Amino acid sequence: MAVEQGLVRDRDSLVRWMDGILRHGAGRTDGMLFAAAHRAVLAGDEAGFAWAVERADAMRASSETALESRSQGQAFLLAIRSSWPMDGLERWDTVLKATGRPAAYSVAVGLASALIGVAEGPALAAYLHAFAANLVSAGVRLVPLGQTDGQRALAALDALVQDCADTALATPLDDLGSRAMAVDWTSMIHETQYTRLFRS
Repeated sequence: MAVEQGLVRDRDSLVRWMDGILRHGAGRTDGMLFAAAHRAVLAGDEAGFAWAVERADAMRASSETALESRSQGQAFLLAIRSSWPMDGLERWDTVLKATGRPAAYSVAVGLASALIGVAEGPALAAYLHAFAANLVSAGVRLVPLGQTDGQRALAALDALVQDCADTALATPLDDLGSRAMAVDWTSMIHETQYTRLFRS
């Protein structure tokens, strides 16, 4: 919808759109919830982990973004359980099951990162970089942009990704939430759009 409305039409507008998502939208919220989950696991704080699971499941502006996050989180944990078993994962699976909610992708990656001993700063920076790369990849195909412009967009976002990771780690959870209204608006309209973004 952002492309159809002309809000994202070239590399520069894609970078601006991504800036808003990372600073004020799902990137911000996911970063804070990633940190909350990571810290709860390291502290053995089951209530804190359950809080992160519940907030991550509820804090989505549209049903599509909620479905995306849940699906990615479930797929990630399935792959981890099947391929890279981790000591302690059973404990957190029990906490997760007790919430009655699936793990959002940010919470699932925060959990796994904590269990394998990756420090929260580098883990969150890597998560947000992958988050940005995924959306830039969609922009490359939808605008369309060439691969070189996609790489340039990612390079332009590199410092911002690190800054957003640092900010998420330092921001109190009382300030949790999105304020990217244009992104949320386009996401809601996308749910009934004739030509819709693919799912894979």
